[in-house]
Amino acid sequence: MDAHTPTAVTVGGLTFDVEESGPADGTPVVLLHGFPQTLACWRPLTPLLTAAGLRVIAPSQRGYSPGARPVGVEHYAIEHLADDILGLMDALGVASAHLVGHDLGGSVAWWLAAHHRDRVETLTAVSTPHLAAFGLAIREDADQQKRSSYFGAFRYSESVADLLLADDARRLRSSFGDLDRAQVDEYVRALSAPGALDAALSWYRAMRDFRGLPAVAVPTTYVWGSGDAFLGRVAAERCGEFVDAPYRFVELDGVSHWIPEQATDALADAVLARIEGNEK
Repeated sequence: MDAHTPTAVTVGGLTFDVEESGPADGTPVVLLHGFPQTLACWRPLTPLLTAAGLRVIAPSQRGYSPGARPVGVEHYAIEHLADDILGLMDALGVASAHLVGHDLGGSVAWWLAAHHRDRVETLTAVSTPHLAAFGLAIREDADQQKRSSYFGAFRYSESVADLLLADDARRLRSSFGDLDRAQVDEYVRALSAPGALDAALSWYRAMRDFRGLPAVAVPTTYVWGSGDAFLGRVAAERCGEFVDAPYRFVELDGVSHWIPEQATDALADAVLARIEGNEK
């Protein structure tokens, strides 16, 4: 069997592709990918975590797993996305876990940490700040408004999926900057399946105002690259205002949005320090 052949895990009538690595009795850590990626974004990081004795659980989330692709924006509300992860944890016998979430996977991780404190040991959020901090920046910061200008097309254009996939997905590929071509090819293949990109875009279409999201009360590390084209400094620096627990802000100088793939060692250090309680 291919080392990257996922396990099928069914939750609430949906079947998720999940890659598990590391010792079965290891401390569990759940990795949540963002847009427009899949669980494959975590493959560079996974061996660094399993080497520390962790049990790594990485699902392709709702809309990304072919068996978990319901039609209709209403199915992509954040409550459903969060319940998927809780259901996966239950199915895998995980009472609580350390969470790592990147991009929109970070949004789900923040939501889980805010609303399900009993299931989340620690949080490492990558690129995406606490959603209330992000909402503040969207309302008040012209720089973040410019960085997020693509939201309108993602949320309201019915043809945006076709546009992103046209010409060998030229526009979709361009969002990855200088990310490794083979890795981008894998993401593009997954999102080129019928209905896949529309389902992934449903995460954006189901978004709402999260200014009321409670502060997080679990030990938290926020990792942000100063070269991020999508998420600016205002929200990054205000993220800590929404954490009522030990907190660390890790800024990676010049690193782009694609931290899991391009700054893997630094991310592993941050994750392990948070889990082990050795954050500086």
